[in-house]
Amino acid sequence: MEPFRPILADSCVVTAINNGEVKPRDFVWAGRACALSPAGRKKMIAAFERRLATEITHPVFGYRISWRRLLEVQTRLLGRHLGGEIPELPAIEPR
Repeated sequence: MEPFRPILADSCVVTAINNGEVKPRDFVWAGRACALSPAGRKKMIAAFERRLATEITHPVFGYRISWRRLLEVQTRLLGRHLGGEIPELPAIEPR
């Protein structure tokens, strides 16, 4: 999952904040700790679901695929790589 964290999770958070979907009132402070409120959590989950539904072109297969499906495909390719069926795991470069 780590190679996909900046592409999916980090960019989703930055986009949600930049677009004003998540605002300061969507956070709850308890001392020095900060967490999303239930409403803020719903907004972030919705933003993440939209991100997972976004399509890209798979670099090996050449067809359009959602990020959600790409995670599954890459997991299967990783299994094939670890099992010795394919020599390299194809890298995903979003742009």
